[in-house]
Amino acid sequence: MRKRSFVKAGTGMLLGYARVSKGDEQSNAVQAKALRAAGCRRIFEETASGGRWDRPELHRMLDQLREGDVVVVWKLDRLSRSLKDVLHIMERIGEAGAGFRSLTEAIDTTTPAGRMMMQMVGSFAEFERAMIRERTSAGLAAARAQGRVGGRRKTLDAAKRHEIAESVLSGRKSGAEMARLYSISQPTVSRIVAQHRVAGLWGGSAPGAGRRGGSGDASLEEAAREEDRYQGLVETQGRHPGAAGPARDGALPGGARRSRRR
Repeated sequence: MRKRSFVKAGTGMLLGYARVSKGDEQSNAVQAKALRAAGCRRIFEETASGGRWDRPELHRMLDQLREGDVVVVWKLDRLSRSLKDVLHIMERIGEAGAGFRSLTEAIDTTTPAGRMMMQMVGSFAEFERAMIRERTSAGLAAARAQGRVGGRRKTLDAAKRHEIAESVLSGRKSGAEMARLYSISQPTVSRIVAQHRVAGLWGGSAPGAGRRGGSGDASLEEAAREEDRYQGLVETQGRHPGAAGPARDGALPGGARRSRRR
């Protein structure tokens, strides 16, 4: 969708926006008086921090903008203290075909000079966003080269994960009981059990291999690395790799295990 440019002439309604920070011992009286003197027919007043985006009156005003309207503020920082948010609000105003005016800074996008100024500010902000993305990508690449991977650390070690899988698969405990015991969610328990099954499929270890051969913990760690492969199988077959039922090649997915028992 092609973005509209700022309105060139104030043919609509002047909408004022007044804001003071929450907790400040001040009011919107001075701002409201200046906005009324500027010809605003409706004023949206708010008490909220300028760094917050979730401001009800601000969004109510943006939703009611029509082509030809002009948003008027007493000072630019009353709109937002974040340059990113200011530019986003400007985009919303421009998409509505409306204009913007700041009384203190004498910014008026209904004039050619005002539109040029806002375009220059937007160009500098776009350059800064590009630099931030470049620095972030370089930092992530350097971290991966050093073997560091982002994300939250696991709260369960390999021994606990093995115990959870063993208890659920053997029937000693249910998934809900193990979730309460280790203060985790039931989906996490299901994922641990699924990884344990993957360890049996791809690592050749049965659920009790940890006690018999001492390879259960290593298999669970290997299963974590094979999780992406497991998810691919689920998407391809439409169910768990070890579930009963014919696969696409006509063979039973569990046939390999049954053939070994024969």
